[in-house]
Order: sequence, then C-alpha cells, then structure tokens
Amino acid sequence: MKIVQAKKTKGNPWEFSTDKSILKNPLVLVFGDRFLLEEENCFEEISQLFPDGHIVIGSTSGEILKENVFEKSMVLTAIEFEKSSYLVKSKNLADFNGDDELLGKTLMEEFPQKNLKHVFVVSEGSSVNGSSLIIGLELSKKANVGLSGGLCGDDARFEKTLSSYNTAPKEGEIIAVGLYGESLEVTSANYGGWSVFGPKRTITKSEENILFELDGKPALDLYKQYLGDKAKDLPYSALFYPLNVDQHDGSQPLVRTILNIDEASNSMILAGNVPEGSSVQLMMSTVDDIADGAREAAKLAVEIREKKTELALLVSCVGRKLVMDQRTEDEVEEVIDVIGKQAAVTGFYSYGEMAPFASQGACKLHNQTMTLTLLSE
Repeated sequence: MKIVQAKKTKGNPWEFSTDKSILKNPLVLVFGDRFLLEEENCFEEISQLFPDGHIVIGSTSGEILKENVFEKSMVLTAIEFEKSSYLVKSKNLADFNGDDELLGKTLMEEFPQKNLKHVFVVSEGSSVNGSSLIIGLELSKKANVGLSGGLCGDDARFEKTLSSYNTAPKEGEIIAVGLYGESLEVTSANYGGWSVFGPKRTITKSEENILFELDGKPALDLYKQYLGDKAKDLPYSALFYPLNVDQHDGSQPLVRTILNIDEASNSMILAGNVPEGSSVQLMMSTVDDIADGAREAAKLAVEIREKKTELALLVSCVGRKLVMDQRTEDEVEEVIDVIGKQAAVTGFYSYGEMAPFASQGACKLHNQTMTLTLLSE
C-alpha cells in the first residue's frame, strides 16, 4: 500500500506532507470544508494531481490528517493498493424520491460479491436518513462483508452537505467504496464516552427519524425546557446534549443527534430512526470522557486484527469536536497511540457515523462516537 497525503487552505496550493509519489490507479479521498469544495475548479485541481485517480469527495465539520484536526481546509489521501483492489459506486437521493432504503439496496447490488471484504461509505449528511440507508445497504450484502463510513458535515451550520465521485461536489450524493482482496484486512469499531442524565421518557409519536412526542407531550417543547437559555441556539446547542435511545429489543442503545427542528410541527429531525416505544434520556460528556472513548474505539478495532494498520479512516461526530474545543486533537492522538505511528491517518468530523457495535456484524448509524476503519494489505 502506497500512500500520499496533502492539505490545502483557501488561496494556497496543495502542501504535501509525504513524498509526492506517482501512484497507479489510486483511490483519492478528499475531505474538506464545504465552502472550499464549492470553489470553482476545486475538482479539476484534484484531478490534475491524480489524472487516473478515482476521486471521492466529502464535506466535513473538521478535517483529520495524521495527528491534526483542521478547519477551513481540504485534506487529501491517495492510496495505491498493491495486493488488493477497489470499486467505487455512487447514487443520488434525487433519483430515488427520497427512498433512502431503496438507494442503499440498489447501491450495494452493484458490487460483485466475490472477494468483497468491506464497503466504506461517504454519504451526504443533511437530508439522508442514515438508519434507512444502512438497512438498504445491509439487505444486499453478505453477512461477512464489513460496512462502515459516515455522513458528511457542514461545520455546525446545518445548511447543506456536499459529496461526489469523479465529479464536482454536489448535494444528495452517496458514495460507496468496495474493497477487495484475499490478503486485505479491514476492521472497524466505534465508541462514545457520553453519560445519560435526567428523567427517562418514552417516545409516543415518531415517524422514522422525526420525533414528535415524548410521554404524549411535544418533544421540541420538552427539549427546550431542558436547554433553558440555550434553546435559542438550536439546532447548534443540541450537539452538546444528544439523546440516548433504548429500543428495548435486546440491542444496545443508540445515540441520536438532532440535525434540525420544525417549529410548526413542534418536532425534531434526527440523524437516524427513533422508533415509537423506545426510551429516551439526555446525554452529556467531558473532554476527558471523549478522549477516553476514542482510545476505547481504537482498542476494539485493533484487538481483532492480525496485521499492523497501514491506513486508518477516522469518522468522529461534530458534537464531540464542539465539546473538545481546543483539545480536539487529543482524541486523534489517543487513537494513534493505540494503532501505532506507522499508520497513515485521515478522516473527518461528521453528522453521523456508520459501524457495527463491537463483536456484532450488522452496521448501525451512530452519533457522538469515534468510528475507525483500519486497513492493511
């Protein structure tokens, strides 16, 4: 595996942090600030660097490169697989009338299953229902094929997210990278580090990822009561207080972040599904708890590996970044301390993370977690 990495800021050329090697048929992952991705000739500049590259682009709420976390930048990681292969496919929500599950099923069906080890997803993050997307993806893949990835971000603006494959970044796009090879080893894991507090309430009215009522009362009104003065800053302030959702079906509780609010219907739009009958509690965290959570995620991903990690793809939630503030890089450093400094590291801060729970095969949508996908040939 040969890897080239670089970073770019507004008005400046790409700065390479590795040797600027010529790569054969590289997979090029670009994660960047939405405003930079919207600049004219953004895609053309990248394609000139890697004319035969397969370029996957996603907007972020923060960019990860090596041990650093950046803002208002673009980070690039180009990978030449020497013993493995890959295939990239993409679909747009506009072509599926908003049917996220059908999109996921259709997208996964385009991948030949022979020797398919893992699928990494870079999805638009502002209008997709991540839970339904994953359900569709899982329907069409074999149980032994891994699935991970994340929903693109837009800092804490929640205006729009962009993504693309071999074209200029656009809205509504969902990209999947299929990874193939007998010697290829891919492991993934996630962990949060958040604690519940306050009364436990029951979801009495919801539709997929829209939450209308808790204990028979308007959900948004109740949530605003908890936030107090911070309610005026919704949906931004909700990133500090996500919801712990227990579906009472034997599965582990899921964390859900509020992406937007609807004053007219007194409802909240979350990144993933919140089924009726589930119990809900507020959550909060500290800088140290989040850093410890990132370390735990790395341990879970490493303990099931046989080879040392060559490439680490990190997807962490924008809410974690806001809590960490000036210490955001602490969680990335904790990950590197566990996986080893030999690994090339990249990734982004997201509106949702995709990964299975530890020791479980099926992928789930998470919020407020650090999710790792570790690769080696």
